[in-house]
Amino acid sequence: MLVTVLSVAYNSEATIARTIESVLAQTYPNIEYIIIDGDSKDNTVEIAESFLPQFAKQKGKTLRIISEPDHGMYDALNKGVAAANGTIIGSINTDDWYEPEAVSVMAELYEQEHYDAAWGSIRIKKNTGDMIKHAKLGSFWTTNGWCHPAMFATKKILTEFPYACRDMYDDFNFITSVHCAGKKIVTIDKVISNFSFGGMSTKKSLKEVWYRARIKYNIYRSHGMSRWYWLHCLSMETAKYILG
Repeated sequence: MLVTVLSVAYNSEATIARTIESVLAQTYPNIEYIIIDGDSKDNTVEIAESFLPQFAKQKGKTLRIISEPDHGMYDALNKGVAAANGTIIGSINTDDWYEPEAVSVMAELYEQEHYDAAWGSIRIKKNTGDMIKHAKLGSFWTTNGWCHPAMFATKKILTEFPYACRDMYDDFNFITSVHCAGKKIVTIDKVISNFSFGGMSTKKSLKEVWYRARIKYNIYRSHGMSRWYWLHCLSMETAKYILG
């Protein structure tokens, strides 16, 4: 089974090599890797192109680079999904990286479960030390066990529910749409990827707490969920603000 991995890049010259190396090091033998670059102004594309010979030497692994202006990360992911040929698709940001058996684990899980979407656990890399966010599903639908950097989904489901390109939580809106449509979602509590803490969803200010809580609450409400989710959203974002 062919698996596609997507990476969205923009001015990522400082970190993209580590991400590409993690895909190159995958134990799974049949991977199509697509980098969607937003017309970077630094050496991102040149660094990515320098890996083309290494992919050419590995039977079953290919690297394709698309570089053109886009409308942000989720627009780029939608482009990547449209270009993908794999049965299932994973995405790894260019400041994050996969564990060597990430694709193998998620491909085997697909063969067993035939999921529409699934994710594993992630290792969050922080200045104060590493922590594991464990993948899980509960009866109360929240972001608590949601690990987008370790998510794989079928091309079919990603095409049926494209990213909305509205805000930073388009990924959670996607998986909530899949959940509410009754599609098959499973998780596996194995560390799939390493996440570099400090992106746009982790900015620390009271204004950001309110902004992120409101976005997530609007996602819940747009899918017909209870107004009580406001308390959950605000409490979770406040905890992140206090604990870091």
